[in-house]
Order: sequence, then C-alpha cells, then structure tokens
Amino acid sequence: MTATTSRRQFIGNAALLGGSLLLPDVLMAAVKKEPRYRIAVCDWMILKRQKLGAFQLTKDIGADGVEVDMGGLGNRPTFDSKLSDPAVVKQFLDTSRDLNVAISSIAMSGFYAQSFAERPEYEKMVQDCIDTMVAMKVKIAFLPLGVTGDLVKRPELKPVIIQRLKTVAVQAEKAGVVIGLETALPAAEEVQLLDEVGSPAIKSYFNFSNALQAGRNLIDELKTLGAKRICQIHCTDTDGVWLQNNTRINMKEVKKTLDKMRWSGWLVIERSRGANDPRNVKKNFSANAAYLKTIFQ
Repeated sequence: MTATTSRRQFIGNAALLGGSLLLPDVLMAAVKKEPRYRIAVCDWMILKRQKLGAFQLTKDIGADGVEVDMGGLGNRPTFDSKLSDPAVVKQFLDTSRDLNVAISSIAMSGFYAQSFAERPEYEKMVQDCIDTMVAMKVKIAFLPLGVTGDLVKRPELKPVIIQRLKTVAVQAEKAGVVIGLETALPAAEEVQLLDEVGSPAIKSYFNFSNALQAGRNLIDELKTLGAKRICQIHCTDTDGVWLQNNTRINMKEVKKTLDKMRWSGWLVIERSRGANDPRNVKKNFSANAAYLKTIFQ
C-alpha cells in the first residue's frame, strides 16, 4: 500500500511538472514580470540604422528596446538590408540578448518617402520584411503610408491601398506576424479602413504626431481605435520640445486612457528632439525615455 501510494504521488507530481513545462511562456512571464508598457527608440532616428551599435546606444539612452529599420528603398526593388544574412541576424540577436535590449519591431521607414500604393514591387518588399521578422523573432512591423500615401490628401488611393493590404495580410497571417499601419486618417476613418481590410494581421501603428498636427483630440483618437486595433505606438510629437515640455500632450491622461483600454505594449520614441540641441542624440532621447518611464513604469 505504501509503495503504491508513493508511486502514485510520484506520477502525479511528475504530471504536474510536465504540465508546467508545457507552459514556458506563462512561467517565464511570471518570472520576468515585464512592465505593461515598455519604451523603445527608432534606430534610424538615433543615427544607428541597422548597426549593432544601436543596442549599446539604446541601453545608454535608458530605453528597453529598439525598433530596427529595414533600410532605405530609393529605386531599388527592395530594401537596402543586411538582415537577409543569417550571420548578421545572429549578431543582432546575440547583441540584443547580451545587452538585454529587446527588438520591439521591424520598420519599413522607406515607405515614408516611397509609395506603398504605387511601387510595383511592394509584395517583395513586405515579404522581405516578414522574412526578417521571422528570422529575428519579432512580431510587429511598422508600415507608414507616408507623404505619397497620405489618404487625407489623396483619397483616390484608398481602393488600391486596401487591396494591397489584403494581399500582404495573407503573407503576414501565414507567418504569424502583424503589420502596423500608420495613416494620416482620423481614427474613425482608419477604423473603417482596417475593417475593410478585414485581417487580424493588419492593425494600427498609432502616431501621436499625426493626430496632434491635424488638431485632433489625442485621447478621443485612442478611444475610437480601441486597444485591439492598436499594435504599437510612436509616442512622440514633431521636433521642437522634449515630451516633458510638450503642452499639447497630457501624458498622464494618455496613460490613464491606455490603462482603461487595457492596452499594453511598446511606446516607441521617434522624434520630440529639443530645438536648442537637435543633433545631440543621447541627450534628447535619454530625456524623453526617462520622462516616459516616470509616467508609464
């Protein structure tokens, strides 16, 4: 009886242990206790586009992660990226781990100036980004429609942009990643666009600056989009003043709103450099990162 009971206890304990081993993400999250909001910077804005030095500089700035860019486009058939090389990817991942600086997302900033609606090679461009995301174990990409794809000024592009987003959504869904779209549209119209695309792989990459420059209420825009539609946030305004001195952003109210929405994720600093010393990368981004941490962490 004693031997049988002991054996049963052993099997039961082993089963419990085995079950816990099947839940590594849950266990690791409990151990790590990552903050609800994490702060990142853009590698191209800290002048370290696709450079390993971006990780050390990000650490020096005091941010938790870095948004890594795919490189320029120009007239090339795809991005000018080193990240198609497995050896380079390994270097990035090793440096990220060693310095404890995460990769928040992969950016396609080339579409700021190039037209997602008009470039014939858009599928290859986005697929190259998705392949990089998979290789680097990153779940979110940044896709700005930029100047040439401004749907407020060029509404006639909306049908082709929706069709192209539906196409790349299939690619993203297969890879299990999300493409975060930045538009110039008011939130209500962006909701309509996302609904027309109709894919969980295409979400909003919300940029505070777009709403503020257009004179829209930042809090209302966040509420209209809702937590499930926003995959990541560029938590900055245009250059001129640091975030802590920006009178048109009530950052405490922003946090309160995101808390109520139950949103969590990366807040990525893109701009908000001071006018007096705009070229001082470490000074500007350190000030903004420190301020955001006092509010969100």
